[in-house]
Amino acid sequence: MMRLHNFRPRPGSRHRVKRLGCGESSGHGKTSGKGHKGQKARSGGSIRLGFEGGQMPLIRRLPKRGFNNAAFHKQYAIVNLDDLNEFKAGTTVNEQLLREAKLVRGDVAGIKILGNGELKHALKIEADKISASARAKIDKAGGTIALREARPREALAPQDHAHTADNESAERTPKAATKKTSSKKSAAKAGARLKKTTSRKS
Repeated sequence: MMRLHNFRPRPGSRHRVKRLGCGESSGHGKTSGKGHKGQKARSGGSIRLGFEGGQMPLIRRLPKRGFNNAAFHKQYAIVNLDDLNEFKAGTTVNEQLLREAKLVRGDVAGIKILGNGELKHALKIEADKISASARAKIDKAGGTIALREARPREALAPQDHAHTADNESAERTPKAATKKTSSKKSAAKAGARLKKTTSRKS
């Protein structure tokens, strides 16, 4: 009869321990499988992953091209419908309540509701995103969904627009004045040249 005290592992599933530094009879005596001297033979001596003896490693030799969206990726906290059944009927479920219930942790861009499981009673849910299946199940249970609006881009105030327009007009006027003065100077130079040519001919 099989009992706890006579459990045995299957034959061949366990191997004997590699006995190091226990003499030649252990099979791994003298250098204990580390060879003779060198960095890798020392205690604590190891070489990091990707190190190629000091030459330029492969990861730095390869060209880097393209765009990586990892720095701009938004991480949403995922909450399923079966997680919301712990709240009472008619409760307004928002980010603050989910954090208090330890269903959302850390720094996230928003809350996303997914339709895993069934919602047993009606809830008022406030989230940033929701799947189609979750929306259908919430409507079927008699609950409501309120999606939080994304923050719009900060637009310039009308006063700022007027101020920038005034600055642009002020910048344009000196340029026009310089153009006029430069045209007058060029006309004066042309007249002086004509006078010189006529004096030479005479």
